Amino acid sequence: MYQNILDIECSNKDLFNAAITHPSYTKENNMPAKMSYERLEFFGDSVLKLYSSQLLINKFPDYDEGKLSKIRSILISDATISQIAFDIGLNKIIKLSEAEEKQGGRNRESNIACAFEAVLGAYYLDGKDKEIKSFLEYQLNKYIEEIDKNFAKYNAKAVLQEYTQSQTKELPEYKTINITGPAHKPIFEVEVSYCGKILSKAEGKTKKEAEQNCAYQACKELGIIEDK
Repeated sequence: MYQNILDIECSNKDLFNAAITHPSYTKENNMPAKMSYERLEFFGDSVLKLYSSQLLINKFPDYDEGKLSKIRSILISDATISQIAFDIGLNKIIKLSEAEEKQGGRNRESNIACAFEAVLGAYYLDGKDKEIKSFLEYQLNKYIEEIDKNFAKYNAKAVLQEYTQSQTKELPEYKTINITGPAHKPIFEVEVSYCGKILSKAEGKTKKEAEQNCAYQACKELGIIEDK
């Protein structure tokens, strides 16, 4: 049964169906907008922030609000959340329009992350708050230590921006220079430049990931992040 995708039973079938329905599907089938995942995503986003914040507070009692916020932003980013969603097979059951399906929407991070948050919202409204908390603790703990240990890598864009602004007030500029691979699984190549000079180039499964990898390489080249 789809309703136990998180190994948690959802007794409200209509609520769960809405959580796995992309807005393109409701438009294509002339369904009310409220039958898509958008409203539940809005709610589920808050559920995710609540439980991830509680987890981090307990995990790092000595970290200040600023450090906790930065770790949380990475922990609940589309890149991380969509990976969890892919791992549990959520992408396989999302309802998409034909056009969105052809454009690779089933493997698009943003779609999968939104659906994941919507599913959290659906379970929470179904009274499964304790089960959600346990599920998220198990899933997020897989990533927390990695993020904390390699924080500089995940935070490289912010580090590079702070450095460049301290030098000349100018910002680094990111440019997508190539996209390869099939439409449903593209690889982005990005370069970052500063004051007209190209600092580095890197690839990623998404534009954001490529930019982050690019910034990390640039920071190492500039000596502002230690090359491990």
